[in-house]
Amino acid sequence: MLAAVDAMEFSVVREALDVSDSVLSKHVRVLQDAQYASVTKVRRRAWLALTPEGRQALAGHIAALRRIVEQAEADR
Repeated sequence: MLAAVDAMEFSVVREALDVSDSVLSKHVRVLQDAQYASVTKVRRRAWLALTPEGRQALAGHIAALRRIVEQAEADR
């Protein structure tokens, strides 16, 4: 979800994923610890964003998934 935007409000992500605050917070914390996401608080609202490192990691994961799909299709 964050790849398509500069930033997205925490509550929007929570509602779209249909998870609790605590579940999303735990996942965001893991992404922050890996330096893949940032959280900015503005007037009691939290905004989530991918960092440049997060965008690069996502691109790498997508590339790996594409290779897996290509291999599976070649093996048919």
